Amino acid sequence: MGRWATITSALLLLVTIVCADMMRKSIVFDSKTPKVFYCPQEKPTGMEKMFVKARPLDKLCEFGGKGIPKDYHSDCYNDVDETEYACAEKSRIMLRLNPPNVTETSTTKASVTARPGGKSKKY
Repeated sequence: MGRWATITSALLLLVTIVCADMMRKSIVFDSKTPKVFYCPQEKPTGMEKMFVKARPLDKLCEFGGKGIPKDYHSDCYNDVDETEYACAEKSRIMLRLNPPNVTETSTTKASVTARPGGKSKKY
């Protein structure tokens, strides 16, 4: 009896993890519509049958992933637009829309390095 209980518990845990992961990853961004993101309106049962609503990109991670105020009603199911994952997705989306300028990030210059024996060499 103990073996079946362990197997059942493990399967239940696996299903819970998969469902939570699907819920967490239910924020959808389409590069054809860069000003909006899509979030589920009801509990998703699969990525193929998800009912979503378009929301302005500014509303994604509006409160910094710290949860929503008590008097605020989220437009997304289970407040998935205010999770830590949603904030990470917004950062990724913003980098995709506004990539950093390559010349600004390349500030390395030739340097002098010390070598064993006290001699230096220029590169």
